[in-house]
Amino acid sequence: MPTPKKGPRLASSPAHERLMLANMATSLFQNGRITTTLPKAKRLRPLAERLITFAKRGDLHSRRRVMRVIRNKSVVHVLFTQIAEQMEQREGGYTRIVKIAPRVGDSSAAAIIELVTEPVAKKAVVKEAEAATKVADEAPAAEAVEAPVAEATEAPAEETAAAEATEAPAEEAAAEKAE
Repeated sequence: MPTPKKGPRLASSPAHERLMLANMATSLFQNGRITTTLPKAKRLRPLAERLITFAKRGDLHSRRRVMRVIRNKSVVHVLFTQIAEQMEQREGGYTRIVKIAPRVGDSSAAAIIELVTEPVAKKAVVKEAEAATKVADEAPAAEAVEAPVAEATEAPAEETAAAEATEAPAEEAAAEKAE
């Protein structure tokens, strides 16, 4: 086996590593998450994020560049339509690596690599949303405060009228018994 020129090659030739990473990227985009060893997950992350960046561009040249790595057309279609749309607001960090318990067979470090699906709001967008929320909360809050006060003043009057109506026959009945 030839000595690798740059970095570890995951115990294989460079060609085998490229094919292995391409297959793992295909599985990642199909399933949303895969379980693998930690070194493989760390080597897959830059490739997967670069492919998602190409998918976000969405042009023909980007699609052809992705097709060089991922040979499955249906997976490329899912990448360009669904995954790129989910990652539209993100500027990077499309994947997450979570370390899990060592693998049972050989105790190698295992990890889950998954696509991050929750949206990230930019700081400016967050500030605008907070300002809009404050304005929206203040107007209904003022109306809401006035409505319970009005209801609170009306409710005791109704209750007192109802209480007086029930007390009057009771007092008359007590007066009749006393006579």
